[in-house]
Amino acid sequence: MSGELFGLRPRNPPLALLGAIVLAGCGGGDGPERPRASATPAPTLTPEATKTPHRPRGRPLARPPCRDGIAGCRSTSGRIVYVERVDPDGDGDLHVVVSDRRGVTLRGLTAIDVSKALRPRRDPRIGERAAAMGPVQTGSYGQSQIHALVFRTRR
Repeated sequence: MSGELFGLRPRNPPLALLGAIVLAGCGGGDGPERPRASATPAPTLTPEATKTPHRPRGRPLARPPCRDGIAGCRSTSGRIVYVERVDPDGDGDLHVVVSDRRGVTLRGLTAIDVSKALRPRRDPRIGERAAAMGPVQTGSYGQSQIHALVFRTRR
């Protein structure tokens, strides 16, 4: 070790070490310690709470009426809770599940099978509204679902 400190060679290393210790201890004052500036400022209280803007609820879609001559016809209307955009069997249809008090598939839920011909240009998203009408058929997992003859959506 060359004994250099920042490129300088002290003449008396023990004395230089003692000087460094004394200088490191300096800087403390007799007064109270001042608060330091922090990276995150302390939150300030607002005089009153801010209100969440009210979003008007969209009107529910009307339940399409069943047509005469369609055996086992049911209709549904509700909010979309699940969307299957890519069908496992590859025939291009769309599967949607809506929340509905008169559930066909399960209590409160109705599965809808939308054929490729009725599929909208933009696939619906969860939270949007959908309405459908058609005969009840058994799905690939044994569930009851509406095979849509009418299918409408609203954002």
